[in-house]
Amino acid sequence: MSDWKDPQYLQTGNQRQQRAYTVLTNLRIWAVLQAFDPVLAGTIPLNIDLPDSDLDIICEVKPAAQRQFRALLEQHYGRLPEFRVSQHRVGKHDSIVCSFRAAGETVEIFGQDVPPMRQNALRHMLVEHAILQAGGEAWRTAVRQLKQQGLKTEPAFAQLLGLPGNSYEALLTLEGWSTEALRERLPALPLRPVS
Repeated sequence: MSDWKDPQYLQTGNQRQQRAYTVLTNLRIWAVLQAFDPVLAGTIPLNIDLPDSDLDIICEVKPAAQRQFRALLEQHYGRLPEFRVSQHRVGKHDSIVCSFRAAGETVEIFGQDVPPMRQNALRHMLVEHAILQAGGEAWRTAVRQLKQQGLKTEPAFAQLLGLPGNSYEALLTLEGWSTEALRERLPALPLRPVS
């Protein structure tokens, strides 16, 4: 899968990915947020999600469009259960975070003045995808096991990779590595079953 921006891949994915596609399509996420370049990020596209994993949509929201973005979210999703929208400073950027429940799923929409392909959520996902391509099903299983024990996704990958320090920053040191380069690194790691 090279085009994460095109949600069509979800239609032929696993059961959870197909469900995500249906929920997001019924919500008209891609149509409503089209001007903000929405992309599904997180664990569901990678098939390392847990039953309570959110549907994480990231968007590019220029400062001048923040009011319009919030208004769209409130207009289309404001009546849904657990609807919340707030503004935070994440890194150096004002960010709008919206969450709500729909069809049994928690949806989180994150808007920031950064193109989605340069936002950390998608950058992490691309690195994790490359690692899973290199490591195969054993790595997917090990990451899921660590997540079931309570670790977040990036710390789980960092632990398995033996990356020191801040796991979110450490993972980005592997950005741009080819599957082959990662594959050469992975066999040297002690990948053992997690109890």
